[in-house]
Amino acid sequence: MKQAYRRWVCGLLAGIIALLAACGAVVYVVDPCLYYRVPDKWQPVLFNERYQMAGLARNVEADTVLVGTSMAANYRASWIEETFGTSAVRLTIPDGYYSEFDQVMDLLFQAQDRERVIFAMDLNTLVRDESGLTGALPDYLYNSSPLDDIQYLLNKDTLYYSVYTLLANHWGQGDTIDEGFTWDQNEWWNHMSALKNYQRPEIAGGQLPAGAYAADVAANLAVLEGWITRHPETEFDIFLSPYSILFWDKVIRDGSVEAVFAAIRQVGETLLQYDNVKLYGYLMDADIVADLDNYCDYVHHSGAVCQEILAMLRADEGRLTAENLEETLASWHEFVIHYDYEKFWDESFWHQWNAEHGA
Repeated sequence: MKQAYRRWVCGLLAGIIALLAACGAVVYVVDPCLYYRVPDKWQPVLFNERYQMAGLARNVEADTVLVGTSMAANYRASWIEETFGTSAVRLTIPDGYYSEFDQVMDLLFQAQDRERVIFAMDLNTLVRDESGLTGALPDYLYNSSPLDDIQYLLNKDTLYYSVYTLLANHWGQGDTIDEGFTWDQNEWWNHMSALKNYQRPEIAGGQLPAGAYAADVAANLAVLEGWITRHPETEFDIFLSPYSILFWDKVIRDGSVEAVFAAIRQVGETLLQYDNVKLYGYLMDADIVADLDNYCDYVHHSGAVCQEILAMLRADEGRLTAENLEETLASWHEFVIHYDYEKFWDESFWHQWNAEHGA
């Protein structure tokens, strides 16, 4: 009896081990998070930036890398390659924290030296602290230890996406890395969308002090400075992502305008001291931000603007320097303080606009 029971237990354990080994083998071969390789026999299924950016950072050979939040999601690597004449990859973490981008950067430079890093600086994430960080970035995909690969290989979610990747390719529904995680084709880029998706705040009773964001901005900029100083041979092209003019309506109404300008000044004063940094102020480009037809809400701009910004970067347009920083800030401060925001809620303005634009 005991011998039969022992054989049954051993058989059960052997079956479980075999099943786990089979599951791990499927995950390893399909590699849905691109952890080991970029597949060449099928197209990946791109389903979660935080889980798949590690693989893209590690395994896509690229001299130029564009990094950012959802503000950078619609830049195609092919556009970067065409504009700069270089191999490229885009890495995005929606609503990403600087500690998360730091992990991505570590992997980037472990895999390959990079000639250029383009960082789309999202002002809303720059001025916040790390208290909202959820730990959603899976450490086992971003560290260099192979010992915890078991968490990837024997994982019900990665097994599911392994099977789904194979089925999606069978159905002809795989993704390309160039188009993966882009979302601009599903939006209507129009002033009506921008206004509809903007919740205009009430006018605040007071004003935030100019230094309200200083500590959080300093902590986040320290992360950027770490990249810049550790990789002096890499050119860092950093641009302030161009939120729409509605963003400036918001900060004026909620009393944070002086704190926002102080944060931008802090960015300039901190980053412009480095020889391998170029800083661009597209957040203060009236031609882009004042045209609400470029937007689907108060911050996110269209793919057409992405292409325009890449061309401007290539031409070195809109660059901030130690010499023009204060003048640029002062001019933009005057522009946004005296801008006629109320026209966007004036029916006669849109009647005239439609007549002029043949709408």
